[in-house]
Amino acid sequence: MRLRTWVVVAAVVAGVTANVTAQRAPTVAAASDLRFALEAIAGTFTKQSGERVELVFGSSGNLTRQLLDGAPFELFLSADEALVDKLVQAGLTRDLGVLYAIGRLVIFAPKGSPLSVDEDLNGLRTLLAKGAVGRFAIANPQHAPYGVAAEAALRRQGLWDGLQPSLVLGENIAQAAQFATTGNAVGGMLAYSLVVSGPLREQGRYALVSEALHPPLRQRMVLLKRSSATAERFYQYLQQPAARNVLRQYGFVVPSH
Repeated sequence: MRLRTWVVVAAVVAGVTANVTAQRAPTVAAASDLRFALEAIAGTFTKQSGERVELVFGSSGNLTRQLLDGAPFELFLSADEALVDKLVQAGLTRDLGVLYAIGRLVIFAPKGSPLSVDEDLNGLRTLLAKGAVGRFAIANPQHAPYGVAAEAALRRQGLWDGLQPSLVLGENIAQAAQFATTGNAVGGMLAYSLVVSGPLREQGRYALVSEALHPPLRQRMVLLKRSSATAERFYQYLQQPAARNVLRQYGFVVPSH
């Protein structure tokens, strides 16, 4: 029997201006790699339109399961387009959705870490050979797309098996980022969007992981059939140049339309 309650991993209400309507704000479910970028976009949307949206962040896999179980989200921004396909096949969406971004994976080392960061993970290989990896954080590959990408890259470089005793799994990529900077962690594999402009930028070093080491992080968004007019307008706003420029500023590759 499927669980019928939904755990909100993190919810952020976008900033409200004086002319915001009293109508209930639609809930937008989004992958955790979008936290900083989407908060910025939603804030501007509210200022310009007087309408607000409520943002709920979590792993794309968990959010998909919640949607399949009937969670009242009106718009879903996934870090894995295959998960949007599941919702389409279940008959829950308006259409096939839109590819809005391609994410990038980084290897991150907090200040004081002995880990050398590079695109081919050679520094991690060297540290592992020395037996000097305490903890190393990634998102859980079972339901987080960035975890899937991290596992693929580590396997490609022959590091996956050796890292097993050291791996710490975050429920989503935001939690993995927390783990990468705490305790005796030497670092982790995180979303570029969380380190390029957020608090982590000042907390350590990072390098983009070679795209040849993992499948592309193709991110798709889609409206649910229950979507309100406000959710539809926010969906359209996300496809406009202003919003797309914000995504670029936060390290996403934005596909051309």
